[in-house]
Amino acid sequence: MNLSDSRTASSPGRLRPGPGPLARVSAQEAVLTALRSDIEEGRIAVGDKLPSEAALSASYGVSRSVIREALRSCSALGLTETRTGKGTFIISDRVSSDLVLGRYSARDLTEARPHIEIPAAALAAERHDAEDLELLRSIHEDMLAENDVEAWVSLDSAFHLQIARASGNKVFETVVNDLREALAKQSSTLNLVADREHTSNREHQIILDAIASGSPERASEAMRDHLAAVARALDSLEQH
Repeated sequence: MNLSDSRTASSPGRLRPGPGPLARVSAQEAVLTALRSDIEEGRIAVGDKLPSEAALSASYGVSRSVIREALRSCSALGLTETRTGKGTFIISDRVSSDLVLGRYSARDLTEARPHIEIPAAALAAERHDAEDLELLRSIHEDMLAENDVEAWVSLDSAFHLQIARASGNKVFETVVNDLREALAKQSSTLNLVADREHTSNREHQIILDAIASGSPERASEAMRDHLAAVARALDSLEQH
């Protein structure tokens, strides 16, 4: 999909001319980058109301689903707020220092996940059976082949949940399942802003191999490295 050269906002004239062709990025990433730049550089002012999804879709020349995903990411970054029945408004020209991801914040997740998912991965290495491994491999293969952002995000959270299930610990499984919405929002935002998808695929392969090896130490290290990389990516969003 090609983005159009026009930009639509509640205050016409503030926005820059179209950037021309945008190469090597997804439509979602291109729209998010353009919106974020317009907000952070003041072409759309704090307090302004954004046009409707339909109007933005026509302006950028992309589908409404692309616009919806970009707006979700703007909201997750703390730049916009959607008010039921009123529309989406600019609430900040700077990324929030603690992103809101569903019921939890990015800081909540960053602090909690190592205490849950590292020991879960270690137990999965010890306790997994052939079916557990087959499910993990199947999810990972689907992730490698998936081009749809939302579908990949769903598979990402399913991968982490399957590790918790393979641990044989119902507490870990319940907690990770409870976090799925927040994990999906985090993953979606990182994919659009920090281009994490391919890196995550590689990190997931290392985790899968470690669990398959039966080594709790390797599995713990692989999950620790993955979560640390996610934390660094989150930290980078404020400076992106």
